[in-house]
Amino acid sequence: MPDSRLGRMGAWCFRRRWWVLAAWGAAVAAGVASLGPVFSRLDNNHVPEFVESVHAYSVLADGNQSAGIVQVLVDTGPTELVPPAGLTAGGRPAGTGAVAPTAPATLAVATAVTRSAARLATLPGVDSVAQPFAPGQPVGVALRLLAADRHGLLIAVTLDKLDRPARNQVVAAIEAEGRVLAADLPAGARVQVGGAPAMSKQQNDTLKADLNTAELISLPLTLVVLVLVFGGVVAAGLPVLAAAVSVAASMTVLLGFSTFTTVDQDGVTVVTLLGLGLSVDYGLLLVARYREELAAGHPPPDAVARAWATAGRTIVFSALTVAAAISGLLLFDLPGLAALGAAGVSIAVVAMLASITFTGALIGLGHKRIRPSRRQRAAAADPGSERGFFARLARVVQRRPWFVAIGTGLVLLAAGAPLLATSARLPNAAAAPDSIVAKQVSNALNTRFGQGNGPTVTVVARTTPATLDAYAARFADDPAVVAVLPAKAAGASLSSVAFHVAGDGQTPADRALVHRLRADRPAGLTGGVDTWVTGDAAVLTDLIDLVGHNLPAAVAVTLLAMLVLLFLFTGSVVIPIKAILANLVSLGATLGVMTAVFVYGWGSGPLDTLTVGGLNPFVVVIVIAFAFGLSMDYEVFLLGRIREYAVAGADTDTAVRRGLQHTGRVITSAALLMVIVFGCFTAAEMGNIEQIGLGLTVAVLIDATIVRCLLVPATMTLLGRHNWWAPAPLRRLHTRIAPTTTH
Repeated sequence: MPDSRLGRMGAWCFRRRWWVLAAWGAAVAAGVASLGPVFSRLDNNHVPEFVESVHAYSVLADGNQSAGIVQVLVDTGPTELVPPAGLTAGGRPAGTGAVAPTAPATLAVATAVTRSAARLATLPGVDSVAQPFAPGQPVGVALRLLAADRHGLLIAVTLDKLDRPARNQVVAAIEAEGRVLAADLPAGARVQVGGAPAMSKQQNDTLKADLNTAELISLPLTLVVLVLVFGGVVAAGLPVLAAAVSVAASMTVLLGFSTFTTVDQDGVTVVTLLGLGLSVDYGLLLVARYREELAAGHPPPDAVARAWATAGRTIVFSALTVAAAISGLLLFDLPGLAALGAAGVSIAVVAMLASITFTGALIGLGHKRIRPSRRQRAAAADPGSERGFFARLARVVQRRPWFVAIGTGLVLLAAGAPLLATSARLPNAAAAPDSIVAKQVSNALNTRFGQGNGPTVTVVARTTPATLDAYAARFADDPAVVAVLPAKAAGASLSSVAFHVAGDGQTPADRALVHRLRADRPAGLTGGVDTWVTGDAAVLTDLIDLVGHNLPAAVAVTLLAMLVLLFLFTGSVVIPIKAILANLVSLGATLGVMTAVFVYGWGSGPLDTLTVGGLNPFVVVIVIAFAFGLSMDYEVFLLGRIREYAVAGADTDTAVRRGLQHTGRVITSAALLMVIVFGCFTAAEMGNIEQIGLGLTVAVLIDATIVRCLLVPATMTLLGRHNWWAPAPLRRLHTRIAPTTTH
């Protein structure tokens, strides 16, 4: 029997199953308790505050001492409203042909709104409340709060300066008051709550619902597929239970990171995806190998030890390669990405530990119900056989390796072609799903209240509005500028001026305007220290610059870690280089498909995805890091078994056929399970979750089919014995430090 620390650990978990299960039960309880605090701390800002465009928002917030305005939209339905008696604007009647202010229906609305506004004003965290029926209301304010069609009004609730959890609590209280107000209004009326603070909270609420729905759908589907794979409920349930435990425990890890750094919506999404996907894969591999050892005639305790000594080693290296792929995120000057990198590395380790320990304990608990399949018994009776679909596929590939290698390469390059014409875009209210109430309120502000603001680039400066007006006049004829709004005071010695742009706020022309404004600051301010250029175009520009600045170092660290780990795993320097090149082409194809769907809208109808006109740079980095790691996951699965046969003396072609024969079913099953998990996230409402879910789904599909079943066998056949080449010093090093046991 192969002897290793992992084998002894598996046997110990098998024997001490109740201790292991109790420890993981406590970890799950802690994870469940962490859910609420994690979601209350989510921050949607991807760019750090030290960046100019984001710091400008902080300066403006310091100037007005407010956490934003919550808009309570009252749609009165059939009830037509008029301003209070005598209220006019510009000498014109405020309403013509309208119901008199004394009409009972109008008075009922006014009375209910006034009572509700009074209750809102008493809420902790509310600074002020404005509503059109307030006594002594200035004419201009009252008219802005009434819809042009006279069938709606706004209650504007200005919040005190609050941290995110406290602000979310206030928004929740306002939403509750909105439900009370709706009950007091005449029949046909409804109340909706919007504004930036409400948008943030509602997006987090939608994210939480998306994650819950995806998990509730994906886990049962995963169990069904595993039952078909294993032919039994008990064996199939082990990877699913390990995945659930891993995801629950990961919430505690995420809570820990959220206490000292920024964690955003994408972080929760990816951590959940990674925990589910890796745990199911690892559990599947361990249970499959355990059943193979049973088929070979080993009793359950020895079968666990043998499976853990072989498949367990593969899982450890797989988790390390996934962690290495994600570790490059730690080098970005973006708190969200750095926190995601740290959390991702931790979750890979958690998934590995849960699989090795928890799965071993579960096998100990239900080993009497876990038996090998007939196929495994037949394979054990004739270990040298090369029968089965994947062995036949390998022989077909090996007869035409050049044709397969070139053909698959061309297919992957064609799939990546749309990436050449992609564009970057940050998510905004327009990209939010229509189901979010705050977006509906935002649309109403544009169409019914005339409060819509087109896309703008804003300059903030510690100077007077007059100085800014004189500065802005120089850009009135700029080709990217549609109009220059009058400058306004934004606080003590602080002013701002907005430039309406011709694009949608994030086009290359809009970003070029940002560069021109930054190159020509308002006169009289030392070195531009007291001026900031902000807006969507500026934030996107700063994010792209940050990513571009950090990307080379992150890629270098990731690739170096991959080369080292795959060398330690295989003893070759050729295989790691080939694997990295194949995965880079695969990643290009993945991003090309994402561009086709989210930028050009191809397949958006059947997929029910949002077409947002560009890819979020933050999401692109996440997909690259995690897809690269998951691709290496399958690479390790396949290479481990191929090397096992090569070490046993088989020639490379035979090792490839037998390796693909014995792992093809596992890799295909694992890929199918990941596609189920990631596909459920693609069905989410939030655009970023859609992009991440679809990106990882496509990456897994491409890698498990085109790359692992076609490109890897073809290239390994072409390279032959050169696959295992390494310089003599490295060969000696590998002999000294690498275990001889292989999967």
